[in-house]
Amino acid sequence: MTAPMDVAAVLRRNRLLGELDPGQMAELLGLGRIVRFDADRTIFQKGDPGDSLFAVLKGQIAIRTSSADGKTMLLNILETGDVLGEIALIDGRERTAAAVALRPVELYRVDRADFIPFLERHPRLCTRMMVVLCERLRWVSENIEDAVFHDVPRRLARRLLLLSDSYGQPTTAGLRLTLPLSQESLANMLGVTREMVNKCLGALRRTGAVTYAKGFIVINDLALLRDMAGDPEGGL
Repeated sequence: MTAPMDVAAVLRRNRLLGELDPGQMAELLGLGRIVRFDADRTIFQKGDPGDSLFAVLKGQIAIRTSSADGKTMLLNILETGDVLGEIALIDGRERTAAAVALRPVELYRVDRADFIPFLERHPRLCTRMMVVLCERLRWVSENIEDAVFHDVPRRLARRLLLLSDSYGQPTTAGLRLTLPLSQESLANMLGVTREMVNKCLGALRRTGAVTYAKGFIVINDLALLRDMAGDPEGGL
């Protein structure tokens, strides 16, 4: 089992929980428990009660939503240090998306019945929670704008730039995304077909902006990709 100090170290990597002082962190650690899920297991479904908050200690989680006719969109991929379930946790309503383990995961779970009083005891954390939720709202708004105002090649370029912020690793060839991404995953992120993503990736490869092999993407020309994303100054 992960030691308490290891849990604290991981939680401090999160923007919401990283500002807790040692006493507050010890208090939070006393409220939760570690839970584990095998790969492909559902952690919660869209519409489930928002009765808990999870922090990722190990592994990867896909946040997905689906339509009534079975279409699926991949909203985000979470890794060590990320928090999920905070929106439904605050208002107590149903989950707005599903969470599925992409690989075996360890999570730190805190139930709503314990976390809400914890927030009430620490007003500064309430303020921090509002900041994090506002950032999430801005992210959702940007995704909506992308879908409405930008064509698929530009949306793909913008998504790759966003992924490079979290998963970009400098190499001699360029910025390598350490997150393996199938064309199907990219298609689900953008809400388009795999064939469309294949076509757009081919165009990016021909310009020399990216290389794509064995599920990994290398951004070979960051300035060119930013230009194709409509972000020449790097302010995306």
